[in-house]
Amino acid sequence: MELNQNGVQNRQQWEMAGYILPQYDRKAMIRETKENPFWIHFGAGNLFRAYQANVVQKLLDKGILKKGLIVAEGYDYEIIEKMNHPHDDYTILVTLKANGSIEKNVIGSVAESLVLDSGNEADYSRLKEIFCKDSLQIASFTITEKGYSLINGKGEFLPEVESDFCNGPKKPVSYIAKVTSLLYARYKNGRKPIAMVSMDNCSHNGDKLYKAVHAFAEKWAQNGLAEQGFLEYINNKKEVSFPWTMIDKITPRPDASVEKQLSQDGLEHAKPIITSKNAYVAPFVNAEECEYLVIEDAFPNGRPELEQGGFLFTTRETVEKTEKMKVCTCLNPLHTTLAIFGCLLGYQLISEEMKDPALRNLVEEIGYAEGLPVVIDPEILDPKEFIDTVINVRIPNPFMPDSPQRIATDTSQKLAVRFGETIRAYASSKNRKVSDLKKIPLVFAGWLRYLVGTDDMGHAFSLSPDPLLDTIRPCVEKIKLGDNENTGDLKPILSDARIFGVDLYEVGMADTVCGYFKEMCAGKGAVRAVLEKYCL
Repeated sequence: MELNQNGVQNRQQWEMAGYILPQYDRKAMIRETKENPFWIHFGAGNLFRAYQANVVQKLLDKGILKKGLIVAEGYDYEIIEKMNHPHDDYTILVTLKANGSIEKNVIGSVAESLVLDSGNEADYSRLKEIFCKDSLQIASFTITEKGYSLINGKGEFLPEVESDFCNGPKKPVSYIAKVTSLLYARYKNGRKPIAMVSMDNCSHNGDKLYKAVHAFAEKWAQNGLAEQGFLEYINNKKEVSFPWTMIDKITPRPDASVEKQLSQDGLEHAKPIITSKNAYVAPFVNAEECEYLVIEDAFPNGRPELEQGGFLFTTRETVEKTEKMKVCTCLNPLHTTLAIFGCLLGYQLISEEMKDPALRNLVEEIGYAEGLPVVIDPEILDPKEFIDTVINVRIPNPFMPDSPQRIATDTSQKLAVRFGETIRAYASSKNRKVSDLKKIPLVFAGWLRYLVGTDDMGHAFSLSPDPLLDTIRPCVEKIKLGDNENTGDLKPILSDARIFGVDLYEVGMADTVCGYFKEMCAGKGAVRAVLEKYCL
């Protein structure tokens, strides 16, 4: 079986192998999409192929949509050249279900794929043509949070950004400059409205996109490279909107076991490729079944009924509440908890940790008992149901290859967001006290024990990358297990509100953390003993 237009014509062969095929006239869809595009997406990676492309496929199958998607890749052109084009823009979506089964869908909703490269005259001209179409309603993005940044670690503009500021919209090099030049073409062609929708997993993502686009529009206007009216166009929400979104879907890199299964089915050329920019792409994408996309409903050129595909349209305020619910209570704190203790206890998979009664009880207590009572209910998603799904379906999914070691990366940058909101809510509550929190300080103590750099059996392990390691490790690195006289100097860490979101001494949590930490340093097996003492 070959994944391309000709290969998919043999429907019986695919269906006998258990694949679900497109139920619409794809040639007619491609023709209509190219003539009257409504949605172009930037970022041709695995998340797009597993989520947005699949939602459009479902709506095409139902007859709700007649047009599909156009996708452009502005960073790693090889994804388009070596994966999209050879397979005629088809993808196989392998849904990895928590019960151990899989579902295989051939996704054909992408009508056209292009590289966002001003040096590629054919593709760039085509992109400008698309942006000048009256029918275009949505330009969306999954380019990672880094994709919106115009500066380096020193706060200086990147060289290619500086160059694009000076050279204007004709031959831009940097990603957002290229996007802004397409918007400029739309402005010049009648000032047509459009929604610019970041779907990246970061807070206030619409603002990040707006600020980056605005920076180029402003500089070009100042330098006489674009009209002042273009800046006004960008700033007018009735013409160009930048909605906030909250997205949540785990899409790991192509899995070897999935590749083997598809090869056994008869799929030819199933092997993933690694691009020169280290992207792992394959003719298939594997992903969990759970998915959420909450979108601020701000579309100045209208939109189709994408809610029928599961997208949730709401206000900006609700998007923010949903983001906080996920990041501060219902998902991310649980992931971080499992990451810390998984490293200490020698686990290699987050999913395996959920079979450990002490760890399962710990995350349930943090989610249900400590976090849920103070979470602000966004109403569009039920927080308890969200946690239920996280604990019972998502994290235990045996197909999800997330490791504690990967999730433990940059923990010092995550604790304030993932736990600080809950602590502050307790500190300001009339009915609750910070001293009521017993499991969050246990996680903090676990992180300090993790920083010692030895697991629960006393074996040294490599700490995951973290920008503060050089600053905070000296406080604990001389600690020896079983030496109760030396538990390090924890005050510089525990008093740092940048790490925890609050000064733990000021809110009265520091002593509890220190007590747990001392118990965890008592000797080999002490971490396990502490977990069983307080979590069983």
